[in-house]
Amino acid sequence: MGGKEIQYIKEAFDTNWISPVGPHIDRFEKDIQDYAKVNHAVALSSGTAAIHLALIMLGVKQGDEVLCSSFTYIGSCNPIMYLKAIPIFIDSEWDSWNLDPDILEEAIKDRIKKGKRPKALILVHLYGMPAKLNKIMSIAHRYGVPVIEDAAEALGSSYEGKQLGTFGEIGIYSFNGNKIITTSGGGVLVSNKKKYIEGAKFLSTQARNPAPHYEHSEIGYNYRMSNICAAIGIGQLEVLDSHIACRRNIYIHYKKNLERLGYSFVEEKSYVFSNRWLTTALIDPEITGRNREDIRMHLEKVNIESRPLWKPMHLQPIFKNAIFYNASVCNKLFESGLCLPSGSNLSNDQLNSIITRLTL
Repeated sequence: MGGKEIQYIKEAFDTNWISPVGPHIDRFEKDIQDYAKVNHAVALSSGTAAIHLALIMLGVKQGDEVLCSSFTYIGSCNPIMYLKAIPIFIDSEWDSWNLDPDILEEAIKDRIKKGKRPKALILVHLYGMPAKLNKIMSIAHRYGVPVIEDAAEALGSSYEGKQLGTFGEIGIYSFNGNKIITTSGGGVLVSNKKKYIEGAKFLSTQARNPAPHYEHSEIGYNYRMSNICAAIGIGQLEVLDSHIACRRNIYIHYKKNLERLGYSFVEEKSYVFSNRWLTTALIDPEITGRNREDIRMHLEKVNIESRPLWKPMHLQPIFKNAIFYNASVCNKLFESGLCLPSGSNLSNDQLNSIITRLTL
């Protein structure tokens, strides 16, 4: 926490705005718009809720096919299943670990050939690293596939100076407790098209029609963020840039001390900026003498938590029968990749202790 969050929470209590309406929600949405330089935003209960509403706004219905990165957290693609649509998973490329543009185009051509033009693409910016946006957006436009940018992990990251989440038709951010800033739980849907935000806001408040009584002509959802969570978000946005600077310093420290010892890291191209939400590394057992799991357990013995990279969606039991266009990249990333401790409150002593442990 930055310090002012409790002040804004107190304001919400003092003015008795405790519900999912109130001035702090309005301010938080405006602050997000200003930070991301996007025209419209609606604050919601989670990033997953934002993706769900984004799919509805793009007209995704039962039986439609939606393209999605396989190498991601399950929250990226569960909303496809909520709508009884069909996920089509795409493999990663090595530069950024994000969706491979060449495989994406191959998949779109193949689906069209089979009479199933994809209804949308959910593009994930993994661990805060921008995907190859110019190429991906060009392909999406060429084939008429609207893009939802899942920037849940990438608030503050940019591509050619433009904030992630603002390239597609709709973008989403997450403020879950593990993200670079948090509202304890929550998310935001952003777009430069007002109709999407108005539609999402309507559905997020149980689709209540404008009437003096409770009138409903559509199925809605209880997805609106509370004024209290928004108050936390206002304070968190004030320290976002300092959190990003901290995460980037943590990455630099890991890279400087570990790169020569068998740990490799995703590097930024000159035209991208990553918030470095998490520092992740690939382990070369021939140099370290240990595989990913050996190192994870080595850290766990002294109560240092690390985690494997996301298990790809096509390897998850629930998606075992899903279509996957692949070159086996994300499988290899999962097998050898590790998420290192990267919290913004990590002290230098703690960081040095982790590095010492990794080099023992």
